[in-house]
Amino acid sequence: MTQCIRGCAVPAHGSGRGWWVVSVGRDEEDTRRFVEQTAVLFADLGVPRMSARVLMTLMASEERGLTAGRLAELLAVSPAAISGAVRYLAQVGLVGRESVPGSRSDLYVLPDDTWYAAAVTKQGMFTRIIAATERGTWALGGPGTRAGARIAEMRDFFGFAQQEMADVLDRWKALRARSLPPVPRQG
Repeated sequence: MTQCIRGCAVPAHGSGRGWWVVSVGRDEEDTRRFVEQTAVLFADLGVPRMSARVLMTLMASEERGLTAGRLAELLAVSPAAISGAVRYLAQVGLVGRESVPGSRSDLYVLPDDTWYAAAVTKQGMFTRIIAATERGTWALGGPGTRAGARIAEMRDFFGFAQQEMADVLDRWKALRARSLPPVPRQG
């Protein structure tokens, strides 16, 4: 078990490469295991594995954000692997990029209320799927044909899911506003 006081450095993955900034009571070996195991779960859901590893590294970091170089160091991978991973995460709304003043590096940060932001991003995709499947239903001969009926069911499902997700997001915002403390932010 590796524990240390806030701000001490612990080698990442036992390789001597990379350093985590940690807080009191944090077990770095367990943290690394958590990052990798959770990344596998996201990969099983269809998220590219490296993107999942980057996402979970950012989620587990006590720092406000991490540069591509720092992520590469922590995950013991090439900067090219990080570049592709953060591009995917930015496209789905899970990561933002900020310039680092006086540097050519960018800082990759999680949006406030990460999961809410990602779900809102998905709402736009639902709208596009609904529009495409509406056109597809009629292109396939309408809902009276087998193919048209399958596509119409897909349209109806995404319409239902979109409305339910909107309701869930509204309830989440209300719950968060009255009962959950905000995530502490650095600098």
